[in-house]
Amino acid sequence: MAAIYLDNNATTRADPRVVEAMLPYLCERFGNPSSRHGFGGAAAEAVRVARRQVRGLLGAAHDSEVVFTSGGSEADATAILSAARARPERREIVISAVEHAAVLAVARDLEAEGYRVHEIPVDGEGRLDVAAFRAALSPRVAVASVMWANNETGALFPVADLAEAAHAAGVPFHTDAVQAAGKVALDLAATRIDMLSLSGHKLHAPKGVGVLYLRQGTRFRPLLRGGHQERGRRGGTENVPAIVALGAAADLARRALFAGGDEVGRLRDRLQARLLREVPGARVLAAGAPRVSNTLAMVFPGVEGEALLAHLDRAGVAASGGAACNAGAMAASHVPLAMGLPAAEARGMIRFSLSRETTAAEIEAAAGIVAACVEGLRSGPVRRRAGAHV
Repeated sequence: MAAIYLDNNATTRADPRVVEAMLPYLCERFGNPSSRHGFGGAAAEAVRVARRQVRGLLGAAHDSEVVFTSGGSEADATAILSAARARPERREIVISAVEHAAVLAVARDLEAEGYRVHEIPVDGEGRLDVAAFRAALSPRVAVASVMWANNETGALFPVADLAEAAHAAGVPFHTDAVQAAGKVALDLAATRIDMLSLSGHKLHAPKGVGVLYLRQGTRFRPLLRGGHQERGRRGGTENVPAIVALGAAADLARRALFAGGDEVGRLRDRLQARLLREVPGARVLAAGAPRVSNTLAMVFPGVEGEALLAHLDRAGVAASGGAACNAGAMAASHVPLAMGLPAAEARGMIRFSLSRETTAAEIEAAAGIVAACVEGLRSGPVRRRAGAHV
């Protein structure tokens, strides 16, 4: 069997239909959307169509609420910094303790500028402390930003309810939906969410394109200034091929959600059940929380995550760990640490993330490979070295 790719929360393969849609805008319809001739007009129309397609996925009320960006990180930074600059008298922000680095880094920069950052904790299952979130809201808060789905555990947060609470306190609300868009149904027009970020390469579009949803009437200060593009909200010539691709991917994702069924979730649950049955001591993180259906985060006591990932890679299974490479050493991710896991256990977290392209045969094969690799590491020299390490 070919290599088995179970790292779709890191990036997805571009859908061939998406690639087919974007290719003409590289070599044939290559005009600048701002140009007043046929080439420019064709490009501008393609951007309009893509904007409408993304609006359909988001359930937004207006096409104009879709702002194209270079990806999720730019959208996150734009949302948070815009909210802070729009209300300079407010010197506090609220985030969760398990946000993606794209949000955490911006929060740290604001903290260095004198902002107070409220980091709302999660429990051992990765569930947000909603009472603490509500308590942190006040007229001093410039923005509250809580992710829709956690990128490591898949835990879903009640963002619609959080947005309602934020609005009741007069606080704008942003959510990083990079791991939710295309996986859960979105109906932003029916919520009080002011801003939302998504990334194309997490839903089978290419890298380098994303969206900031900006609810009509929301105070806004652009991060990137320049030309009039995106109604003056994001300067720079539009990346037409990537925008067309994102529109096509959004339309495919919307159709898949509308069709119903959850084959990805069934396959994730099959992988989870087999590993719990075949690997003694294996544990699922956020098992008690609502989770996005494609994500499975597990720990295998007695096994180092870095070693297991290397063995899986050699055996033809691509997964990822809940750890970040820090100065040549494996540092535990902040997500399992926030959930209360000891550092040694947190360093062993492995994330398997599926997509609509994942097959039942791949899941069965992967389960057997993971179980065999864990057994080999537990009985081999890697475990003895880990036990002797201080």
